[in-house]
Amino acid sequence: MSGYGSSTDGSGEHSEPEGSVGTARGLHLSSQPQRLWWAARHPGGSGDAGPPLLASAESQSTDTESESIVSGIPEDGAEATGQNSDSEPTDEWEEREQGGEEVGAEEQEVAAAEQLQGQSREASRRRPVSVPDEQAALQEWVDSETSALPRPRWQVLRALRDRQLGSRGRFVYEACGAGLFVQRFRLQYGLEGHSGCVNSVHFNQRGTWLASSSDDLTVIVWDWVRQRAVMAFNTGHRNNVFQAKFLPNCGDSTLATCARDGQVRIAQLPAISLSRVSRRVAQHRGACHKVALEPDSPVKFLTAGEDAVVFAVDLRQDSPASRVVVTKENERRVGLYAVFVNPANTYQFAVGGRDQFVRIYDQRKIHKTHNYGVLKKFCPHHLVNCDSESFITCLVYSHDGTELLVSYNDEDIYLFQSSHADGAQYLKRYKGHRNNATVKGVNFYGPRSEFVMSGSDCGHIFLWEKSSCQIVQFMEGDRAGNINCLEPHPYLPVMATSGLDHDPKIWAPTAKATTKLIGLHDVIKKNKQDRDKDGSGHNHLFDNNMLSFLMHHFTHGNHPSPRLHRAPLEGRVLDVESEESSGSSDTSQQEEN
Repeated sequence: MSGYGSSTDGSGEHSEPEGSVGTARGLHLSSQPQRLWWAARHPGGSGDAGPPLLASAESQSTDTESESIVSGIPEDGAEATGQNSDSEPTDEWEEREQGGEEVGAEEQEVAAAEQLQGQSREASRRRPVSVPDEQAALQEWVDSETSALPRPRWQVLRALRDRQLGSRGRFVYEACGAGLFVQRFRLQYGLEGHSGCVNSVHFNQRGTWLASSSDDLTVIVWDWVRQRAVMAFNTGHRNNVFQAKFLPNCGDSTLATCARDGQVRIAQLPAISLSRVSRRVAQHRGACHKVALEPDSPVKFLTAGEDAVVFAVDLRQDSPASRVVVTKENERRVGLYAVFVNPANTYQFAVGGRDQFVRIYDQRKIHKTHNYGVLKKFCPHHLVNCDSESFITCLVYSHDGTELLVSYNDEDIYLFQSSHADGAQYLKRYKGHRNNATVKGVNFYGPRSEFVMSGSDCGHIFLWEKSSCQIVQFMEGDRAGNINCLEPHPYLPVMATSGLDHDPKIWAPTAKATTKLIGLHDVIKKNKQDRDKDGSGHNHLFDNNMLSFLMHHFTHGNHPSPRLHRAPLEGRVLDVESEESSGSSDTSQQEEN
């Protein structure tokens, strides 16, 4: 699989395989001029810190094609031992420092500049004359997006020593957010049991179970550590089940599901031995893609559908669903693909869908006559009046609600500050993947939301360091070609993913060495080419969704009760007898047009 390389001896000397992506050979500035420049600027330095890494992170209110997204190869020796910049300098670096004491600073700067110019001329001479101008421009774009990995901030040896001495009680918590572990992620196994595409995965609050929902209309609850299914049941949905989530603080007894048929259903897991295990609590007039849980509430959550309606569901009520808002822009409804509750302020929630605007609402301040109830809107400034008609496929809040991560169809991923004023520009931009074929998800990884992760149409998983916008992990994640959902474990350095394959997958940092990002150059180049080629790619989402729907219809007919294959199930697979919630089935149909 891509993304795994050979280990180093940990001596601090950097071993660079021939043709590897993101090494000093692939940068505009090679390692030698960097060190000469550093020595010229710091003639009296000890050299322990080494030359600075040329990692460029995009600053606020910028929109150029030179933002740094793709990371190169880390200093394997330092990374393998968990050390930062305290490693001993190499003999070559010591020789350069000794030479720096004899040569003046100005002369060294001139020498470095001349050497850099010579290398640039040499690279130009080596470039094949037959390469078209557009290919050369594309290669320059890829190179401009490549920079060296940042130094590891978490020092594993010191952390282990402090834990032994009893002075560091949050070792596992800190390890989850360490780049050292992220760069060692690898596939552990797949959980076989579904007979259709797996659309979502979700860990329970304790992290012991994993729920997966599928196009086969079933939900399977897994004991993911033992790689076995605890229970499986037919949901009662009539079409693709898009999401299934455990409600918090309910003893893992309640699951909320939503689907293409627009239904929102509740499954009581202890009732698995009874005939009625699922009931409908809300009905959208279009597909419902997401359920937004309210932190710490076992009875309340939000749903959003392609009918532009946001429902608040309270399981304590006789009629659980109540309409919160209808999302509109210039009197036109905006179909929704994503909804997420702010964990720091549960009255606020964000939605995104069939236009380019992120809308934030406050349930206490929704006034239909004032801006359609919107508290504030965000959008990358270059997309406000853009002809590409990009739209939002997913959005999530960070762990503390201060940041909002938004993924656009056939565009990039953007990070906004949730407290900024209406119309504020994004903070960061993450590039290299492609989000075109499906309604693709995005998520944070790490206890402090240190990383950004997303699937891609190329079948790979991308992880960026949030602060530097650099790719720090790149893995082949799906044989069928799309990763749609990525779910971090609540407290372990583990994550689950799902896509067009029929098995959800478990990932953990068990690789012997940090990733070499082999093949990353070619993948991001192809993603860029495909995006440029499909200038009208905004229409492809519905084409692919319709194709998926027709293929599923022809394959499954009228959706007979699906049978689970290959998974040893301890619980019974039950046909669900729907118990319709009075007053909720026609909620969406009674709303004003």
